[in-house]
Amino acid sequence: MDKTFKVKSITISRKPGKHREDGLWTVFIGLFDENNPHLKARAPFEVLDLKDVEKVRLHELRNVSFYLAGNDLIINNLIEITIKQEGKVVTFSGKQNL
Repeated sequence: MDKTFKVKSITISRKPGKHREDGLWTVFIGLFDENNPHLKARAPFEVLDLKDVEKVRLHELRNVSFYLAGNDLIINNLIEITIKQEGKVVTFSGKQNL
């Protein structure tokens, strides 16, 4: 995958499941048209599941929050986000309105 999305915010989560011996997981990405959707229990307008991921990288994104209650990363104030999967690594980069 190498795709750019026009969004206001995203959530990045590890999909629940049994611990895998190979250390690979499914990354669950929610795309939203508003900031802080988790505070309003909003559903994403699109959901992406990227399988067999070992690592997530964030490039040139400054407003990122990690919520311990849900184990989610929230990235707000986005103009666009590019999601690129190369092998077992998913890289997020984009433009934010800060």
